[in-house]
Amino acid sequence: MSNVVVLDNGGGLIKAGQGGERDPAVVIPNCLYRPLTSKKFLHPTTTTEEDLTSAAIRRPIDRGYLINPDLQRDIWSHLFNSLLHVSPSSSSLLLTEPLFSLPSIQRSTDELIFEDFGFNSLFVADSPSLVHLYESSRRPDSLLSEAQCSLVVDCGFSFTHVAPVFQNCTLNYGVKRIDLGGKALTNYLKELVSYRSINVMDETFLMDDVKEKLCFVSLDVETDLQIARKQGKDNLFRCIYVLPDGVTHKKGYVEDPEAAQRHLRASPSAAMEPNKEAYRLETIAKTEERKRVDLTKNEFDLMNERFLVPEMIFQPADLGMNEAGLAECIVRAVNACHPYLRPVLYQSIILTGGSTLFPRFAERLQKDLRPLVPHEYQVKITTQNDPILDVWRGGSLLASSPNFESTCVTKAEYEEYGSARCRRRYFH
Repeated sequence: MSNVVVLDNGGGLIKAGQGGERDPAVVIPNCLYRPLTSKKFLHPTTTTEEDLTSAAIRRPIDRGYLINPDLQRDIWSHLFNSLLHVSPSSSSLLLTEPLFSLPSIQRSTDELIFEDFGFNSLFVADSPSLVHLYESSRRPDSLLSEAQCSLVVDCGFSFTHVAPVFQNCTLNYGVKRIDLGGKALTNYLKELVSYRSINVMDETFLMDDVKEKLCFVSLDVETDLQIARKQGKDNLFRCIYVLPDGVTHKKGYVEDPEAAQRHLRASPSAAMEPNKEAYRLETIAKTEERKRVDLTKNEFDLMNERFLVPEMIFQPADLGMNEAGLAECIVRAVNACHPYLRPVLYQSIILTGGSTLFPRFAERLQKDLRPLVPHEYQVKITTQNDPILDVWRGGSLLASSPNFESTCVTKAEYEEYGSARCRRRYFH
């Protein structure tokens, strides 16, 4: 078997490494960036320590699909030559591709792989089937493994897919998509902070960090909104994020990480108990503070933004979007499948993708989903240990299987039959 390179080419991150390994060798952003200190766009590295304040970003993938093949070629060339140190002519490539990719995009991808890089052979897989493969191998005695059936909820950078998988094949007729992902959540957080505090519309890397460190999923939005209106220490959600100054620290940080986690430890009833005297004193103190506010402060407060941003995934209609929420999408995806599969799918829900890392994500989904599911069906949601890397691990597992080479499309077959005919082998 030739050397197999496994490449999970996400809209936000590229995960790449050798087939058969436990973890990818390289995890880098799928973009080029230009800091204020540079005149040209740079390739991200695994140990980027530069000041990325107001850095301009160019991405080859938008809304999940490849829109700039030339930029993707540049990023892949740096990846294969400088980071992985592989020879494409003597290697096979296992590439992940989003569901329902257009034929024109598929042709561009095949041209990149076979004509520009000259890989020996190619296999294209979708994320849900790889997640199912990895989870069934990790838990061989589970219902998911025995029934060979699961429902993969992939909340990624560009979109959210709910995909039923049966015998390692994604059932395309049951796939449902929400045009919301990590990028949309970051943009919404930028808008909220820019409106309420300071302009951060150009701070993509910085606001990504804010979102990952401070945002969480609310189990009761109405109650949490009331708590967020409280003053002082009664407001469990208020926390301060300090911006980089470019001198003492080049990255932002949370001023008090312990205080930022208070909401996870407090009970809702205790948080809602009124304290009128404390409220009066805090109101007076806040009025005095407003009089001496320092507009040069290099920080901003976050309160209800912390849970309103992830709320987009569960209630996109609240923001005027004509999209169903995640729980409703799951019900629609299951109802599109054969009735015999439905009870198994509800018991084999797998969460993957970086957006599922928000605290309480699985609990909120269980709470929203249970009233929509028939009472005779059980609902079981499985969270992955590392939802960002487990798609790649499924690909690595597939690449190390004995019959992997026989399922690949070789360069000779591509040159003889063309892209469209070769794509039929992948059953997408």
